[in-house]
Amino acid sequence: MSIVTYHSSLDYLRKTLASLAQAAENARAAELVSTVAVTVVDNASSSVYRAQLSALLAEFETACADGPCQLHYLPLAANCGFSAGHNAALGRVRGDYHLILNPDVEIGPAALRVGLARLRDEPEVVLLSPDATGSNGEREYLCKRYPSVLVLALRAFTPGLGRRWCPERMADYEMSDVCRGDREVEVPLASGCFMLARGEQLAAAGDFDERYFLYFEDFDLSLRMATLGRVLYLPAMRIVHHGGYAGSKGFAHVKMFASAGIRFFRQHGWRWA
Repeated sequence: MSIVTYHSSLDYLRKTLASLAQAAENARAAELVSTVAVTVVDNASSSVYRAQLSALLAEFETACADGPCQLHYLPLAANCGFSAGHNAALGRVRGDYHLILNPDVEIGPAALRVGLARLRDEPEVVLLSPDATGSNGEREYLCKRYPSVLVLALRAFTPGLGRRWCPERMADYEMSDVCRGDREVEVPLASGCFMLARGEQLAAAGDFDERYFLYFEDFDLSLRMATLGRVLYLPAMRIVHHGGYAGSKGFAHVKMFASAGIRFFRQHGWRWA
C-alpha cells in the first residue's frame, strides 16, 4: 500500500497509521495477508517537515514491530504530484493487493479484512471503494457518476451555492441516491483517498497517469480499471475521511482542479451540463 505526503497533517497521519495497524492485524488474523508493506512517499516537503515525519514513522515502526506492517519510507527529491508519488511506491513494492490511501483517512478495523476477502473471492471485481464519513460524522459520497463541467464548476467555486441552486444535479453526481446504507453498487468513478485493488491489475491498467499532478487522476484510473472488471462501492469497508473540497483549499488548488478537469474532459469526453 502507499501513502503520499506533502506537508500533510502529521496528527491525521498518526491516526491513519494507527488505524492501518489495527486493520492489518485483523486481516492477518483472518489469514488474508501475512505482511502489509506500507510505503510512505514524501513529495519533497521541507527539511523541518521531513524530520518530524521521520520521527513519526520511527514511532510507528517501533509500535508495530510485532505486527504485519512493514514500513518503507521514500523521500523524493522533487514534487511531481500525487500520481507520480503513488507510482514511485508501486515501482518499489507491488504486492498481490495494493491500497492507495490518503494521509488523512482513518480505516475501519474491518475494512482491509472485508475488502481483501472480496478481491480474493471475486476475480471480476477489480477496484473497491469504501463507505465514508467526514470528521463531523456526516456521510461523504466518494463514488461519482461521470461529471459535467457545470457540476464541477459549482463544486470548485461555489460548493454551498451549488447545493442550493442545483441539488438534483449535485446529488446525481455524488450517487447519493444509491451509495447509502448497506447496498453494494457498481460505480463509474472511485475516490483516490482509498482505492483497494490487485497489484497486477493496477499494472495492467497502467497505474496512475502522471500527467495529472493533483485531482482527476483517480477518475482517470477508475475508468481504465473498469475496462478490466467491476468497480464496486463496498459499504462494509468503512473509513473516516478528514479531507475537503478543492474550493475550500484556496486559489492554487482551484487552479490545479480546473487544469486537471480540462485534461480529463479532453481525454475522456466533454459533458457540459
